[in-house]
Amino acid sequence: MALPSNSDLKIAVVGGGIAGSVIALHLAEMGVNVTLIEQSDSLVNGPPLCHLHAGGSFYRDISDEQCFELLEDSVKTLEAFPYCANIRPTVIAVPVTDPGSPEDLIPRLEKIRQRYSELTRGKQHKVLGEPEDYYRFFDEASLRQLAEQPLPETVQSPEDWLIPVAKTMDFSKVKFPLVLVQEYGLSGFRFAATTMLAAEHIENCHVMLNTQLVGVEQSSTDASRPQWQLSLRDKLSGETTHQSFDYMINACGFRSGELDDLIHLQRERMVEFKAAYVARWEACQGHWPEVIFHGERGTPRGMAQLTPYPGGYFQLHGMTKDITLFSDGLVASTAESSQPKLPKHLLNKIEKGWSQQDLENRTQGSVVHMANYIPCFSSAKVACQPMFGAQQIPGNDPSLRAAEVSYAGENYARAEIVKACSAIVAAESICEKLTDLGLLQTQAKTEKERFAFAKRVSSEDIQVLADSLAEARGYPVALARQA
Repeated sequence: MALPSNSDLKIAVVGGGIAGSVIALHLAEMGVNVTLIEQSDSLVNGPPLCHLHAGGSFYRDISDEQCFELLEDSVKTLEAFPYCANIRPTVIAVPVTDPGSPEDLIPRLEKIRQRYSELTRGKQHKVLGEPEDYYRFFDEASLRQLAEQPLPETVQSPEDWLIPVAKTMDFSKVKFPLVLVQEYGLSGFRFAATTMLAAEHIENCHVMLNTQLVGVEQSSTDASRPQWQLSLRDKLSGETTHQSFDYMINACGFRSGELDDLIHLQRERMVEFKAAYVARWEACQGHWPEVIFHGERGTPRGMAQLTPYPGGYFQLHGMTKDITLFSDGLVASTAESSQPKLPKHLLNKIEKGWSQQDLENRTQGSVVHMANYIPCFSSAKVACQPMFGAQQIPGNDPSLRAAEVSYAGENYARAEIVKACSAIVAAESICEKLTDLGLLQTQAKTEKERFAFAKRVSSEDIQVLADSLAEARGYPVALARQA
């Protein structure tokens, strides 16, 4: 029996975040008739992006296997979306107040380096650089020498990245050596722009913005190919339309449980609300790497993260309950509902925005937290609203960072990524599932052909739209640009 043509297959992807957008574009590139349904006015506008997580060195409490998954996912993301990366390394420091040691990081870093070497063997272009350069250690003597060097106009070597850190960091607050690792940044605004522009170039990818799913039914008129009947309301006109699809993909992010509830499916999951803050440090000098000071999550000495952008703008995380985390921000599903229920005051932040006092208090708290290690950073000021949102975590392990897709029945999938770099692997997993079900014909693609839609869009067009999206969402244009 011949497989149906891919163009005969109609798939609805509900949710236009990173997962939904990448999945929809990948399926459309395979010739599938895809409709991407998003209730806001643009794609990829959920929780903030800042880091690629190419190896998971941020997370000391996750397994080696999760680190390997994040590494592989990140390599694929960089290969498919090269213009969405902020190319600069990350410096990792262990504070003197932390029970850990920099040497504790070596076994895992070496395992990640070896896995990266395996992933890139035979490839001419290695997206994270050469494997032997994946990480480097810098002792105190080296840092003190770098502190005496002038700031370079352009970065020519790994040492150049350490000069501004060495000149400003309080050496008495950290253990040596420091680690420089090739974990890059990821631009949410350029990612959004890339997916929106790519969708315009694929005829069979239909994007419905400002559209809310208000009803779902499943028909069984054709037992061999049951269909979903979706009721879709245009939020601008108020008009409701009805469309039929052969397969539905739940990419609703932290609201995924609402769709599960709508079709009476039980799924255990957690949701966590988190926020990052944007400050401007006018006294900033030099080309900064990202800087991470490890710490115990949820305590006053939680991890501090400094993510650089042009013009002295920095995105800040502080893994304390007064900064990035919230005392009631982690919630779980129940036997009665697959949708974890965030407290009303956190939902109000998502739907209505922040109060000025809360914005200033938490942003200033993040500045103080970072100034504990970089004292002159205390002069940084609140720049704009926080970058915030809620992320889903499938299952019941809040430390889970590498996740992809789950399935229910013959024509329903959930994209359950926790980190943005997992979107491509989720898209590939769904294609494999559809092939196994006999719904999709696939052909082997070369590395150059994989996710070619993102590579057809010009970097100039991406940057123009990314700048516009940043402004429209109330953020400085600098956050859409490469530092």
